Amino acid sequence: MNNMDPLMTASNVYKLLNENKVRVLEVTFKPNDVAKMHHHPYYVVYALSGRKMRLTSEGKTQEIELKSGQVLFLDAQDHEAENIGHTTLDLLVMELKQ
Repeated sequence: MNNMDPLMTASNVYKLLNENKVRVLEVTFKPNDVAKMHHHPYYVVYALSGRKMRLTSEGKTQEIELKSGQVLFLDAQDHEAENIGHTTLDLLVMELKQ
C-alpha cells in the first residue's frame, strides 16, 4: 500500500473485501462523510445505493448523482470524495491490477 491508498487515507469509508487479480473494496459513505485525497488505478464502481457525491480532482470539483445499480468504468485518478446526500451511499469499487 502506498500513502495515497484509500485503505490508508480514507479508512473511514473503505474496507477491503478481497484482493487477488482485482482488488474489491466496500465503500460506505454516511451523510457528509469525506474520503480524503486518495488514488485509484483503473477501476469499476457499482452503486449499491445511489446518492449525490462531490468529487474533487486536479483542482476541479464536480457533483455527480449515482443511481442504484449504476456501473461506472473510470480511468486512474487521484480524488477526494464526499457524500452530499442525506442518506448513506454504498458502493463496491473494483480496482484493476496492472
